Amino acid sequence: MGAIIFDRSRRLLLVRRGRPPGEGLWSLPGGRVEPGESDAEAVVREVAEETGLTVSAGPLAGTVDRPAPGGAVYEIRDYLAEVTGGELAAGDDAADARWFALGELPRLPLTPGLLEALTGWGVIGPPSGSSATG
Repeated sequence: MGAIIFDRSRRLLLVRRGRPPGEGLWSLPGGRVEPGESDAEAVVREVAEETGLTVSAGPLAGTVDRPAPGGAVYEIRDYLAEVTGGELAAGDDAADARWFALGELPRLPLTPGLLEALTGWGVIGPPSGSSATG
């Protein structure tokens, strides 16, 4: 599960993964849903652990399947979320956490398929543009 979070300037919050999978790549904050935990609870917990920010979870933006170790497949559900407090600071398995203007995204080493998924779901505009509709 992942969280799609924009600030008031429509910059997107990304974390640089500090561990596999995706070590060194920029991605949405997120992680596994713990047993007995709802997706919304996982969004709030994971964002707090990785970024220091408190959020409220919003609607599902989309779902993707990604390869996992041992031939398994991760189903990743990404939710829109809104910051309600806290101070941005990388934590847990995030090596860094920053806000990025949408025009910067195509130049970043992103996790595979992230930009295409966000564009396909209509969360952000095409890479050549800088508008977002999320």
